[in-house]
Amino acid sequence: MKNSLLVFVVFLLVISCKDAGSSSEKVTLNDGIWRAELTLKDQKLLPFILEYKDSVFTVFNAEERIEMTDIQFDGDSITMQMPVFEGFLRGKIVSEELITGNFIKPSLNRVVPFAMRHGEANRFEVASKPLVDVSGNWETLFSAHSEEDKYIAKGVFDQKGDKVTGTFRTTTGDYRYLEGVVDDATLKLSTFDGAHAFLFEATIKDSIMYGFFYSGNHWKEPFTAEMNAGFELPSAESLTYLKEGYDSFDFSFPNAEGTMVSLKDEQFKNKVVIVQIMGTWCPNCLDETKYYSEYYNASKDKGVEFVSLAFEYAPSEEKAFLAINRLQEKIGVPYPILLAQYGSSSKKKANEKLPMLNHVLSYPTSIFIDKKGKVRKIHTGFNGPATGDKYHEFVTNFEEFVDALLNE
Repeated sequence: MKNSLLVFVVFLLVISCKDAGSSSEKVTLNDGIWRAELTLKDQKLLPFILEYKDSVFTVFNAEERIEMTDIQFDGDSITMQMPVFEGFLRGKIVSEELITGNFIKPSLNRVVPFAMRHGEANRFEVASKPLVDVSGNWETLFSAHSEEDKYIAKGVFDQKGDKVTGTFRTTTGDYRYLEGVVDDATLKLSTFDGAHAFLFEATIKDSIMYGFFYSGNHWKEPFTAEMNAGFELPSAESLTYLKEGYDSFDFSFPNAEGTMVSLKDEQFKNKVVIVQIMGTWCPNCLDETKYYSEYYNASKDKGVEFVSLAFEYAPSEEKAFLAINRLQEKIGVPYPILLAQYGSSSKKKANEKLPMLNHVLSYPTSIFIDKKGKVRKIHTGFNGPATGDKYHEFVTNFEEFVDALLNE
């Protein structure tokens, strides 16, 4: 009897050890191309392509590459953290070829369902040959039905066969790297960068687009666009300015150590200063910050300084500074980023913090101040690398203008 009982106990231990071992085994994923789909409003699906290699997921948006190196496994669960933005993908590994879950932005309480499948390389499926060519410039109007919400944009696209890349430029920035197809007479474009999940769908008739723009599962708006080679947006240097009665720009906001920083500090005296109004959650701000960091590293000995004022929607000061620190570390930002506001990225509240401006129209906005402390120019928005020639034009104009200020 005792021997029988001993055998039974050993049997249970062996079984339990096997079970424990199987639950702790690391789940593996197939290397190679994956296709993800986010489920948006109206059950629309936003596709994007990734590659899994050496324990890194890389997101592809046209020429853009975003590496997610922070991949965490917990049993059959996986968390994929975006490198700069707080958004992350969290899902269940159903098999080596399928992951289902949610794209989560904690500070905004936004949750968007997604599914990822291995081996599917086409961003959009194409059923028919393209009947139109969208290459060129498009004069665009979003939300024409609403006086409060409507705004103009410029679509800039390049089509090769049924494949399309390009972006929409607005007065406050661009919609970054869009990629998609023309299927028959329908245009489909998408991008996913960890901050934004954008889908554009439009039918084209007589050189006019009729479509909808989806942002995540919280926003949908109509747009129309007409081919217009000569259309251009208003100058980015005419939209934001000092209000009457103000002749200078100033601020006093804390850095991560709690020290209050202002333009009156010694580090800015007799220097050309570029003040960047931004947010760590903002892709256009990220593009601009990358360029400013490169420029500053190459030119700081010339007598130029940068300082960023961050307007964060993170719910607490601690979380806001975590976002700031993450941006500085990931990008290697060599100049100070101060916390101007947390709990909201409201431009109305930003105006209250910077009452000398007629308005804060866009994140980012850059204020150029000469060696005597006089505001010489204010540039609204940013044309990032996705805009091609416009980005290179900005870089040329920026460097020429700053050089002129340095030589005064």
